[in-house]
Amino acid sequence: MLPVRSICHCRVCGAPTEYRVPPDDNRPRAVCTACGLVHYENPLNVVGTVPVWQDQVLLCKRAIEPRLGLWTLPAGFMELGETTAEGALRETVEESGAHVVLEGLFTLLNVVRVGQVHLFYRARMLDTHLDPGPETLEARLFHEHEVPWDELAFRTVRETLRLYFDNRRAGRFEIHSADIP
Repeated sequence: MLPVRSICHCRVCGAPTEYRVPPDDNRPRAVCTACGLVHYENPLNVVGTVPVWQDQVLLCKRAIEPRLGLWTLPAGFMELGETTAEGALRETVEESGAHVVLEGLFTLLNVVRVGQVHLFYRARMLDTHLDPGPETLEARLFHEHEVPWDELAFRTVRETLRLYFDNRRAGRFEIHSADIP
């Protein structure tokens, strides 16, 4: 698969870039045609949680694109200066207002096509108080048989939920890693 290429202009001098293999490198990079700065493009981390209250999971209905109006786990892009766990907690609070305690990394999903890595942590909800933020139309708890499987926003969410319910039935949770085509 070809890498996602998106840098058209140098962030330092504003000149156009071109993709070529710089000296001492092994792959094409965006290289400024004026100042020669090499711009490295790396995957973005999406971090979130699988918040659980008793035998229910918390899902959020998206108030923003992409996938407006569809359900997702609380998650979003990791910020500079935070760990993956800190980002997952922040996103959970921002999107649902839920009070949670992390219980460990659960899924690490590579979405190479869009240059992302999705990391979901299992999380235990401390109460059922929810206060959705502006990116969420509705936050709600679902039993497994109530999950709107055909209305989930992202394949990584579907895969994480499937693994969560499978692990719960098996009585033990593992860390899962997969590639999402």
